[in-house]
Amino acid sequence: MSQVIAAAWVCVRDRRVLVVRATDSDAFYLPGGKPEPGETYAEAAAREVKEEVGLVLDAASLRLFRDIVAPAHNRPPGTTVRLICFTGGTHDGEPRPDAEIAELDWFTSADSARCAPAIRVLLDELVAAALID
Repeated sequence: MSQVIAAAWVCVRDRRVLVVRATDSDAFYLPGGKPEPGETYAEAAAREVKEEVGLVLDAASLRLFRDIVAPAHNRPPGTTVRLICFTGGTHDGEPRPDAEIAELDWFTSADSARCAPAIRVLLDELVAAALID
């Protein structure tokens, strides 16, 4: 069994969480991606957020929120994703789709069917923490 490791940013506003969909995907994810050699998970999350939605985050200000393991979307059977989720990181401006991102949205738990499996788990965690509806 193989595992994909990704670092992502959890941005909650008005009881909704920021999600993105890549041009080659039918599911929504958090802004984020795989760490490059030598990067910390927080640095990877900050870099991917800048590439995907144009916001500059200070990696040092990110705080670990959850570490989720779930079936990987659009990968061979038996592949899992370890999604290391961060919160925090002050930023200026509004997120906008960039790079490979086709669209972004703000989801509640009612939108979970449109998300990758790890994001469905995260939505449940955010509801349990009373952060989203």
